[in-house]
Amino acid sequence: MISNTAKYAIRAMIYLSVNNDKTKKTGIKKIAKDLDIPSPFLGKILQTLAKKKILSSTKGPHGGFSINQELEDISVLKIIEIIDGLDFFNSCLLGLDCHENKKEGYQCPIHDKYEPIKKELLELFKNLTLKEMADDVEKSNTIFKL
Repeated sequence: MISNTAKYAIRAMIYLSVNNDKTKKTGIKKIAKDLDIPSPFLGKILQTLAKKKILSSTKGPHGGFSINQELEDISVLKIIEIIDGLDFFNSCLLGLDCHENKKEGYQCPIHDKYEPIKKELLELFKNLTLKEMADDVEKSNTIFKL
């Protein structure tokens, strides 16, 4: 599936969406503490997203991160693509070269069962926006740690 790095990135983006304050940025230490993610690791993840212009980053005592785009314009797939790339959606679950082997008449034993699931997952991540996830978290009556 997706890496822990991508999961952390998605969690941090939801956190920033829910705690969005246009007047100030949220510091890395607060985000890391609230999400229980090591601060240096999270910092690298958020800097990667900032380089791709999804987040804005400011250094200094009042620095931190904020979302740089409209929440409706950020899909889960966009976050995954920045962090992990899209190889997961284009590769065999077992690590074989199914597409090349198909020309020779064989594929891995799970290919035909897994391919529709992979396409469905790709569509889900493509269509699920940060706004939808943030709205769901805000509507939730359950308090949970992202």
